[in-house]
Amino acid sequence: MLSKNQIKLITSLKQKKQRQQHGFFVVEGVKTIKELLQSHLKLHALYTTETFNIDAKVEVLISESDLKRISFLTTPNTALAIFKIPKPKAIETNGLVVALDAVRDPGNLGTIIRLCDWFGVKELVCSTETVDCFNPKVIQSTMGSIARVNINYINLTTFLKEAELPVFGAFMEGETVYKKRLPEKGILVMGNEANGVSKEIEAIITEKIAIPRYGDLQATESLNVATATAILLSEFRRQ
Repeated sequence: MLSKNQIKLITSLKQKKQRQQHGFFVVEGVKTIKELLQSHLKLHALYTTETFNIDAKVEVLISESDLKRISFLTTPNTALAIFKIPKPKAIETNGLVVALDAVRDPGNLGTIIRLCDWFGVKELVCSTETVDCFNPKVIQSTMGSIARVNINYINLTTFLKEAELPVFGAFMEGETVYKKRLPEKGILVMGNEANGVSKEIEAIITEKIAIPRYGDLQATESLNVATATAILLSEFRRQ
């Protein structure tokens, strides 16, 4: 049986302010929870309808009805866990870095984190306007990759100005990425879903690159930011 205080804490973690105040985030789904249990992330509590056979102090067996009360999903899985939010590590600029300029959609951010993990990009830097990476929808989309990518929220303008790396930005009118020679080390900036890269950030970018359209009508306005990130990272790694 869940206590009122437990329910109150868990449901409050849907809000960024409460996550920051308590220092916790929610993970749902057996596969993702088990993956994070093998990572450096620290488990605070586990609520499950089927035992994981871990520390009894943190594992709480609950009913399906209780799980529905605390789950953020329309169709709850069999487990929900609370992990401690880790302190971000210092940003290392000795490889490829992805930078996000006000990406707002949780699904897009979650997918981009997975892409960073897939393509071996260890550093993801986000403007303060970018959606919180510990948002439950972001965590759900990362499928465990949240534990393998170092994510920092910073003043993106200052970071890009001080970085001693070439800064690439995704633009509609940039040089086609298929003809561009791309380095092993650099920063790839991806912009907001609706407005692209901001004017302030655009002024700092040294290399504008684009994914060309091949449709006969050239009518498609733009690519989804996560889809574009996948294509560009693939090109960086291919070269």
